[in-house]
Amino acid sequence: MSDTALSAHTPRVFSGVQPSGGLTLGNYLGALKRFVETQESGTETIYCLVDLHAITTWQEPAKLRHATRELAAGFMAAGIDPARSILFNQSQVSAHAEMGWAFNCVARMGWLNRMTQFKDKAGKNRENASVGLFAYPNLMAADILTYHATHVPVGEDQKQHLELTRDIALKFNHDYGVDFFPVVEPVIEGVATRVMSLRDGGKKMSKSDPSDMSRINLTDDAATIAQKFRKARTDPEPLPEAPEELEGRAEARNLVNIYAALADTTPGAVLAEYGGQGFGTFKPALADLAVAKLAPINAEMARLMADPAEIDRMLGAGADRAAALAHPILEAMFGIMGMVRSRQQ
Repeated sequence: MSDTALSAHTPRVFSGVQPSGGLTLGNYLGALKRFVETQESGTETIYCLVDLHAITTWQEPAKLRHATRELAAGFMAAGIDPARSILFNQSQVSAHAEMGWAFNCVARMGWLNRMTQFKDKAGKNRENASVGLFAYPNLMAADILTYHATHVPVGEDQKQHLELTRDIALKFNHDYGVDFFPVVEPVIEGVATRVMSLRDGGKKMSKSDPSDMSRINLTDDAATIAQKFRKARTDPEPLPEAPEELEGRAEARNLVNIYAALADTTPGAVLAEYGGQGFGTFKPALADLAVAKLAPINAEMARLMADPAEIDRMLGAGADRAAALAHPILEAMFGIMGMVRSRQQ
């Protein structure tokens, strides 16, 4: 068994993204761009398209296949290199589901009953929600701990699930008297980790918003990107000189944060350049910057999606690499729990 695979101290980043269709600028700035930066830092990186999570609610099979391939194309077009990072879809590595079952037996009902996302997603008819929707935080914990990941990039809305992952790791270690699973650290950093709607600065940019003008899709062409930014909702006041003066100006803050994230700078630096100027100047500059950054991603996604067999090949190769890391950890966990492990692998 590999010491590296079982070390709780080897820095290893894991992140899973659900293939629910329609990548947006929010997905790029809040996730994909940061994933590429982490890859470039030299840290071991594992990126998973969590299709098992997707089926906690009904998915039309052909659409799920398309969404999974499109998400893989988005990762690669944004700069994830399948030779340097491990990129795969979750259902091709059975260790996730196996460890997920074990964690169903470690986690407590009370822990899951406190998960606010289940309440939000299940709505008023909780009795009609799938068991998977209720228990999926345990599978999320398995996704992470199957690789002994030490760091997980998460949005604010996922912090509660990461806390559950830490609780599961600590309870397993305590119950079996081992120091086996690492206590995972969340990674929340930088500007524009939460990109808001272009039509309402109080709402998160979302692919489910009825208005296509509310979001930038990674499949939008240059003309569409420019038009959406030029028509983005703003207020009549000029941009201020300092970020704290954006208080109460949600749309203005959102556009400044987007510019800062795309330009790899800070909101303060953006306002140092554009403070005192109106949106008639700022929005076209933001549109030009967005087109320069996103049009190449759009073109590369289209090229990759033209050859789905090649995307599938890359996902399969990534799954082989992921399984090679996951299997020794899964086997060690089962051994700790008292399972007889006599099969020749």
